[in-house]
Amino acid sequence: MLTRAKALPVNTKKEKFGRTEVIDNTLNPDFVRKFIMDYFFEERENLRFDFRLEKSIVGIPGKKCGTVIVTAEELGCCRDSVLMQFCANKLDKKDFFGKSDPFLVFHRSNEDGSFTICHKTEVIKNTLNPVWQAFKISVRALCNGDYDRTIKVEVYDWDRDGSHDFIGEFTTSYRELSRGQSQFNVYEVINPKKKGKKKKYVNSGTVTLLSFLIETEVSFLDYIKGGTQINFTVAIDFTASNGNPSQPTSLHYMNPYQLNAYGMALKAVGEIIQDYDSDKMFPALGFGARLPPDGRVSHEFALNGNPQNPYCHGIDGVMEAYYRSLKSVQLYGPTNFAPVINHVARYAASVKDGSQYFVLLIITDGVISDMAQTKESIVNASRLPMSIIIVGVGPAEFDAMEELDGDVVRISSRGKFAERDIVQFVPFRDYIDRSGNHVLSMARLAKDVLAEIPEQFLSYMRVRGIKPSPAPPPYTPPSHVLQTQI
Repeated sequence: MLTRAKALPVNTKKEKFGRTEVIDNTLNPDFVRKFIMDYFFEERENLRFDFRLEKSIVGIPGKKCGTVIVTAEELGCCRDSVLMQFCANKLDKKDFFGKSDPFLVFHRSNEDGSFTICHKTEVIKNTLNPVWQAFKISVRALCNGDYDRTIKVEVYDWDRDGSHDFIGEFTTSYRELSRGQSQFNVYEVINPKKKGKKKKYVNSGTVTLLSFLIETEVSFLDYIKGGTQINFTVAIDFTASNGNPSQPTSLHYMNPYQLNAYGMALKAVGEIIQDYDSDKMFPALGFGARLPPDGRVSHEFALNGNPQNPYCHGIDGVMEAYYRSLKSVQLYGPTNFAPVINHVARYAASVKDGSQYFVLLIITDGVISDMAQTKESIVNASRLPMSIIIVGVGPAEFDAMEELDGDVVRISSRGKFAERDIVQFVPFRDYIDRSGNHVLSMARLAKDVLAEIPEQFLSYMRVRGIKPSPAPPPYTPPSHVLQTQI
């Protein structure tokens, strides 16, 4: 087993990136699992490879312990995958007391002429005519997007001790395989040693392609380019647990010289997400406050004071409405999330064709009151084109928020589980310095806040079978024809 660690900048801990599969009983393992990593031209990236065995061994002084060969190749820009299935007929018998236990090993040819394993099928026990299960592999892994690149397929008879017997091999290419089930995709399995020794040798059996289906992996960006609109709504916690806004200890303290905790979180996160909202018009809501003039408690009020049109222009407009609200409302309670979740869900429920997706950003101090109702709202919203980002400000424990996040255990309500995970929770204190006045890393905050949104978005589109619309053609400015008078 080989593990790979990515070295972070000097004086920081190394980050575990992944590990290979375990290959039993061999001194020359050929690992299949690939590690795809981003390449940054402007950074030096140190890598460390660790070897681990499941049992201890006694070393011999002065003896070499082997070498590891790491190959790297730039991946082609191809997002297709293929679903293939193979069978074989009349393979060579390799087992003395049985037939054979065959499996296939696929190799991609590299630019230097060498081969790299890209897939192994399962083993089919005691047969010379196996039918393997269909498997899915990316075109990049299979041939790096080069349709004419050689693909070598080896056929082995599995042995328990790891010394698998070679039956034979054949070569093909993506272009040949793409013809699908036909006479062109029946391959003779050739064992070169047998062919060289036996004049009457024909083959060691045949392998036939049963099916070949191309699937294009669409991305979040494909939908955005196709016109899907991302609509962001902001909801801010105005409950009394935040402290009196006139006191410096309050998370809502209106300091004339610097942003308070809510303002800092709103500006930092909002400036990230506003780039994904085309019109930059954000509905901005508050919850948990008593409103003028009658002092009624509201868990779903417009920060700009206009319930018919709660939209604010850009994050600066939201900030302005937030500070204006602090001067007019009274912090109260309890902390109810369900009303603002249901508010956005009503809009999301009206647009299910993939043309719009809704993201609710809730900024809160973390003391939640309506947990049961909130869970029910999230479970219901999980069927809609909607995601929820919760940013926790202040020093409170956020156990309830971690539960809503659903990364470990999928959230449920009344025995019904959420259709998909739609909540991302981020504790804002992890991104600010000890003074609490500055964000340490906007890039890291951006990554963590938006980390799950694309996959949540894609999971909704996949479940509903919604494909991205074609991107409009690039804008071409009209050409001006110069006319001259004669």
